[in-house]
Amino acid sequence: MSAVPQADEPIMLRADAAGVATLTLNRPTQFNSLSRALLAELTAELQAIRADASVRVVVITGAGKAFCAGHDLKEMRSDSSPEFQRQLFSECARLMTLITQLPQPVIAKVQGVATAAGCQLVAQCDLAVAAEHVKFAVSGINLGLFCSTPAVALARNIGRKAAFEMLSTGDFITAARARELGLINRIAPAAELDAAVAQLTANLVSKPAISLARGKEGFYRQIEMGLEGAYQYAAETMACNMGDHAAQEGIDAFIDKRPPRWD
Repeated sequence: MSAVPQADEPIMLRADAAGVATLTLNRPTQFNSLSRALLAELTAELQAIRADASVRVVVITGAGKAFCAGHDLKEMRSDSSPEFQRQLFSECARLMTLITQLPQPVIAKVQGVATAAGCQLVAQCDLAVAAEHVKFAVSGINLGLFCSTPAVALARNIGRKAAFEMLSTGDFITAARARELGLINRIAPAAELDAAVAQLTANLVSKPAISLARGKEGFYRQIEMGLEGAYQYAAETMACNMGDHAAQEGIDAFIDKRPPRWD
């Protein structure tokens, strides 16, 4: 998507097809920076999708050359009051938390540079596919502002030392390095990015929605628990999953050597 939006064009676009909802950050001339208005729109769309059983997978991407350059710095400097700053970062935290609460898998389709809160958004999504030319950074430190909120997602995706190096130097890393560290899952040439994401979404749509929803909820809950508590919780989750028709049908199909009939 390359066109520069007109003044009355929405700052976020949504397109639905074959069970996949694609949300496009549409502020290309501002490198899709997360203004409060864009944060609010993205949060509202995700809240609506959360209750929409017709949506099986969510894809978040950006219009133009950048995926997302982080917060809107001009807006951040427009009001230096602690109340404004706390509200801004609380709104961002609410969005990031909501991504993990959706029953649907959320994929970051990274077609351009992702920095600061934009890198945070990539890290917070369940999965990420990037064009091979893309670079990533949490570069707030270069402006005197340590990226403490992006650090939450980053440190839960990659090793501590690698995360702290990115946070403390502000240096860019390549897509290849991002995949090596675990920040993204897959890389594709720019011309093949759509196809790579479509392949992943088709795979996920083919799986039982209830199994993915249970699995995603359990995945994030157990990460924050101690080992014993995590195993207890995971065992209960699997026991509940076994009570679902999807699991019973899937196992019966495997035993009978036939394709499963999820519906």
